[in-house]
Amino acid sequence: MPAAHILVIESTPAIQELIALNLGMAGYQISRAADAENAMLMLEDRLPDLLLLDWNLPGQSGLSLVRRLRAQTRSRSLPIMMVTARCGEPDKIMALESGADDYMTKPFSPREMVARVQCLLRRSYAASDAGAALQLAGLRLDPCTQRVTAGTRELALGRVEFKLLNFLMSHPERVHTRAQLLDQVWGTAAYLDERTVDTHVGRLRSALQPSGNQQRIETVRGSGYRFVAALA
Repeated sequence: MPAAHILVIESTPAIQELIALNLGMAGYQISRAADAENAMLMLEDRLPDLLLLDWNLPGQSGLSLVRRLRAQTRSRSLPIMMVTARCGEPDKIMALESGADDYMTKPFSPREMVARVQCLLRRSYAASDAGAALQLAGLRLDPCTQRVTAGTRELALGRVEFKLLNFLMSHPERVHTRAQLLDQVWGTAAYLDERTVDTHVGRLRSALQPSGNQQRIETVRGSGYRFVAALA
C-alpha cells in the first residue's frame, strides 16, 4: 500500500519543517504550502489523504479554508487536522463545528501529532471500507456520494448531520449516549460539550422533516438517541 499523502499548510518555515520532518520520518509522503491560496491550487490538482493546517495563515485563514473545502462535494470527506496556537475552547469548538476532524494546539509534541494523524487516517480508511449504501425505513444513505434520499427526493444534510445519520442508521433501534455519539461521530469528545450533539440532532431532524422522517431520530429520556426503523 502506498504511503499516505499529507498536505501541510503552515506559514512559519521552522514549524512547517518540523511537521514535515516528523511526518516524513513516520513514512508519509509530504507536500507543503505556506498559504491557503497556494494550497487550493495544489488541492485542485490532487486531493491528499489528509490535510494538516494552521488557523492563522496569511490571506485566507485556515478556518475559512476548512469551510470552503467542506462546502465542496469533492473535498467534503477529506480528513482535516488543525495545528494552531489558538488554544481557547471557543476556538476549538468553532474549528470542529466548521468541519475540522481534529485540533491540536502549539506548542505540540511531534510524537502526539504523528499518533493523531495515524488515528485520523485509520478512521478515514475504515469509513471508506464501510462504503456500502444503507437503505432503511424509506431512506437511502450513500457514503460514497455523500447523498441521502427519501424516494426520489434528495435531502440536504450538512457534513456532521450526514455522519450522525450514517452512524444511527448503521445501528438501528440501539440507544446511544451523547458521549458515545461524540466519540463515534466527532472522534474528539474531549473538546466538545455534549450539548453539541443536541444541536446537530436538531439540525438532522430539520433536514429529514421535508420527507416526514424527522420522528425516526428519537430522544430516549435520560439516555440519548436512537434511529427508529418502524414508527408506531
